[in-house]
Amino acid sequence: MPAYFRRFLFALTWFAASAALAQEVSVKPGINQAYQGADYARWQAAFETEGREVFVQRLRIVDALGIRPGMVVADVGAGTGAFSLPLARKVGAGGTVIAQDVTPEFINGIEARSRGAGLAQVRTVLGGERDAHLPAGGIDLVFTSDTYHHVEYPQAMLASLHTALKSGGRLVVIDYERIPGRSSPWILGHVRAGRETVIAEIEAAGFMLLRSHDFLRENYFLEFRRP
Repeated sequence: MPAYFRRFLFALTWFAASAALAQEVSVKPGINQAYQGADYARWQAAFETEGREVFVQRLRIVDALGIRPGMVVADVGAGTGAFSLPLARKVGAGGTVIAQDVTPEFINGIEARSRGAGLAQVRTVLGGERDAHLPAGGIDLVFTSDTYHHVEYPQAMLASLHTALKSGGRLVVIDYERIPGRSSPWILGHVRAGRETVIAEIEAAGFMLLRSHDFLRENYFLEFRRP
């Protein structure tokens, strides 16, 4: 096949994919409405409580990630930064943690908190609903905790995260188990998809499932790799 024809087919495929992502409709309209004009202290008290499994297990979760000093880690949907700070201590002064969220008040709170803790390796990024706004090909690990069910446009967001990750980089997704007949009515109403649907969506976006950690009871903990 002539080179010019291959370039033409690539461009055609790229434009078709871009058009499809642009037309994607929200899978959960209004899911992030509660965070508009957020009171950081109020949400910190809600997120960082001993009654929340991922907060109680946060250090074990971070240890399980195998983070090395000098890595670049993006904490996507960082919220109040409960994971951003322990992630920053793992990457060390020579690494970077990008705390990303769509809520400006959370970003401001994480900035103040990181400065107070002397963690200059924490950067903040205000993300969009369809685009994480992360540097292309610059991330070793994208970490998300109780974030995926808040993504309104999963196809577009996963494409954004795929672009941001280095080849061989990992995407970690921790989210609530959603099992009819077992999960609470709040989970069934609030969380749109269960583990198997989430795996299928992420694999369709070009990721490969690496492993699942099984020490959480209320949440699943999955690691994917970008080929």
